[in-house]
Amino acid sequence: MKAKAEVPFVPLNIAVLTVSDTRTLETDTSGEVFVERLTTAGHALAARVLLKDDLYKIRAQVATWIADEQVQVVLITGGTGFTGRDSTPEAVTCLLDKQVDGFGELFRHISLADIGTSTIQSRALAGLANGTLVCCLPGSTSACRTGWDGILAEQLDARHRPCNFVTHLKQAEPCQSRG
Repeated sequence: MKAKAEVPFVPLNIAVLTVSDTRTLETDTSGEVFVERLTTAGHALAARVLLKDDLYKIRAQVATWIADEQVQVVLITGGTGFTGRDSTPEAVTCLLDKQVDGFGELFRHISLADIGTSTIQSRALAGLANGTLVCCLPGSTSACRTGWDGILAEQLDARHRPCNFVTHLKQAEPCQSRG
């Protein structure tokens, strides 16, 4: 059997959305974890936005990024719990063409070691829409580290085998940060 040729790293254009009623961009440590991790990995920050937990504002922002030919991945932190204001899953699910059921399952499995059975209250989810991967994670800084280090770092790397999400994403030109 012939060995596969070495696959090159493919930098992706990633948008980061923080959903919070209390944080500002200056105090948003969760969004900052994503920004630091994705840029260190070699990806580009396509945009970064912080919104209050409002279902329609979240949905509008994510829909805009899904429609943007340059945004290949949307990472959302916050709004995935069970409080009355948590509405990220409801805002996003209807936009998805296909849900990645294993994402939430794997995230909760990995989180079990850190937070025990409290992981059951995470409504983390992911899916594909118009060639864009959309991932929703809890708002804690630790959850963002867990999600990136335990799932996203490999799944957003074209070199990861046997499979990753890069081949499912729309093709885009590398972009400059749009903040």
